[in-house]
Amino acid sequence: MDQELSLALDAVPMTPNGAFDLTDLATTRAAFRAQAEAAADSLPADPSVTIEEHLASRADGPDVPIRLLRPTAAPGPLPVLLWFHGGGQVLGFAAQDDPWLTRLAASLGCAVAVVDYRLAPETPAPGAAEDGFTAYQWLGREADALGLDGTRVGIAGQSGGGGIAAATTLLVRDRGGVTPLFQSLTYPMLDDRNRTASSHEITDIGIWDRSTNLLAWEAILGERAGTDDVCPYAAPARADDLGALPPTFITVGDLDCFRDEDLDYAARLRAQGVPVELHLYPGAYHAFDVIAPGSRLAAAFHRTWSDYLARQFARRVVAEPAAA
Repeated sequence: MDQELSLALDAVPMTPNGAFDLTDLATTRAAFRAQAEAAADSLPADPSVTIEEHLASRADGPDVPIRLLRPTAAPGPLPVLLWFHGGGQVLGFAAQDDPWLTRLAASLGCAVAVVDYRLAPETPAPGAAEDGFTAYQWLGREADALGLDGTRVGIAGQSGGGGIAAATTLLVRDRGGVTPLFQSLTYPMLDDRNRTASSHEITDIGIWDRSTNLLAWEAILGERAGTDDVCPYAAPARADDLGALPPTFITVGDLDCFRDEDLDYAARLRAQGVPVELHLYPGAYHAFDVIAPGSRLAAAFHRTWSDYLARQFARRVVAEPAAA
């Protein structure tokens, strides 16, 4: 383990079931929210970025709350990052990433639309991906009115949110939506089967080990977890066809239980013709950049990721000419 990450890990409060005790989900959710809100309250407000609350409506389900962060000085129409927060699909809320997403929006001159997707077990998969698809459609419809560039929308997420981002991207492809500019998956949660070497190796770090992951997938899928009755929109690693997906960025740590499923997903994407940028960080555990944001590894990751986003947002999608 990287020394800086090890020191940061020593400061993380641990229960007998690790940092995230999914055997007591209500208490863990409350503690997670309190910690995120305390961290946000400790920072001064950034007047260069405004935050708006929107609702994406649909006929066949509840409205989807969307938190829109917008840099005030950036000239429009703005490119957009459609963001899915982490939390294993059972924890978290849209505002938890405000501090660093605000900095990202200001530095890149992009809007960030954070999807407040429904959590499991109250909403089993693929409910969260359906929320993501609704949010993506809403951005396409409302882009002009909101001063956003509907041709430059990237889909991104972290951990459990990375899995939802991947599932949303599959839904967009399969339902005939406008292809996103890219998908960015930060140590994504992709495979409910837990059969890889890394899913068996990572058992005692305390940050989303095998036991925590098994409980999360049980909450997400119930009795379907690990069976043949799981669709790709619930667990994207289940998809056989990964062709015709947008350029993809994937990052994961070497000491992450998601390591091998993420590496496999990247390899299969590349084999099916999708441009992939893959980063594997030796000595890094799950959520290393969140646990140790001041570490050299976290700084290297954020520089790399920010550069990738800037390069992708600089691209212009040219529409194909209509058939004669």
